[in-house]
Amino acid sequence: MTKLLAASLAAEDSNPILPHTSELVVGTIAFAIVLLLVGWKLVPQIRQTLEERTDAIEGGLKRAEAAQAEAQATLDDYKAKLAEARHEASRLREEAREQGAQIVAEMREQAQAESRRIVEAAQSQIEAERQQALQQLRAEVGTLSVELAGRVVGESLEDSARQSRVVDRFLEELEGRARTQEQITS
Repeated sequence: MTKLLAASLAAEDSNPILPHTSELVVGTIAFAIVLLLVGWKLVPQIRQTLEERTDAIEGGLKRAEAAQAEAQATLDDYKAKLAEARHEASRLREEAREQGAQIVAEMREQAQAESRRIVEAAQSQIEAERQQALQQLRAEVGTLSVELAGRVVGESLEDSARQSRVVDRFLEELEGRARTQEQITS
């Protein structure tokens, strides 16, 4: 059995998969030292880098959200100003329409007033011309009637007072006849 034990021990020593005990101890100590160094020096730096990266990403997201909110606020402000500008333009168009209608009405009123003034001036001028024509006609009729009456009566009617009375009487008779005929035709 000793031989067997020695053979198994020899077989253990010659097994290429299993390391020697001394190598195992030194490897474990070296691994622990490396693990402590990594945990003491590298892990905090890695954590700090990861935290910085997380902060940068979260900050970027927050900035993006803030920029999007600002863009939305600007868009809403733009839409409100656009709606206000459209409303103002509509109001100005309506005011212009009303002012145009008012100007047209004023011009129409002025034209009608000018038309009335021209008609009244023409009527007064016609009336003045009619009165003048009537006076000229009366004078001419008077002269003719005096002349005719002088021929009919056979005496001269050169006395102006007498002429005036004869002419006035003659004209009154003519006007009376004209009124009577107008009443008959009406």
